[in-house]
Amino acid sequence: MMLALAACQRGAEQQNAAAGAAKNVPATAAGQGGVTPMPQRVAVLGILNKRNGIEKDIALHPGQSARWKDVIVRLRACEATAPWEEEKLTGAFVQLDVQRPDRKWGRVFSGWLYKESPSLNVVEHPVYDVWPKSCEMTYPPGPPAPAAPASSSNLSSARKSGGAAGTSPAPATTAAPPPPSAAESNAT
Repeated sequence: MMLALAACQRGAEQQNAAAGAAKNVPATAAGQGGVTPMPQRVAVLGILNKRNGIEKDIALHPGQSARWKDVIVRLRACEATAPWEEEKLTGAFVQLDVQRPDRKWGRVFSGWLYKESPSLNVVEHPVYDVWPKSCEMTYPPGPPAPAAPASSSNLSSARKSGGAAGTSPAPATTAAPPPPSAAESNAT
């Protein structure tokens, strides 16, 4: 019995030592996964020349820029909402510089652009348009994604009219039990 107790204590000490070593290792290196650091994210931006209708896709890391003819696009940051959030948004903080006829460069746009809501912020330039297409990044495991909203049905739950006089109404159904409270859900 004493040998079994001593073996259990040694096993617990080894587990505690391993857990302490894992705390010093970053989550991404430990294999648990985390939010992708900003410099490692990749955004794909679309650029449109409105004069000739030519569209070009460019992939940039935050901090990088790309020149196409007389326009420079700089990506400062990109974000995508976590998979478990209800509203899905993909955004990029973009700066757009255009070469003027006097050969000097001028900033025509600096701000966040959103893939799903392009009207929130618009590049107002007569020749060029820029929009985000994607932002590749990862998140740590989180709660499951929300369920899709229930689709509506054409069937009514109201009692059918036009029945014969004197017929009894359909028996009432029992109410569904209430959903579990937050404390009950977190306890599992």
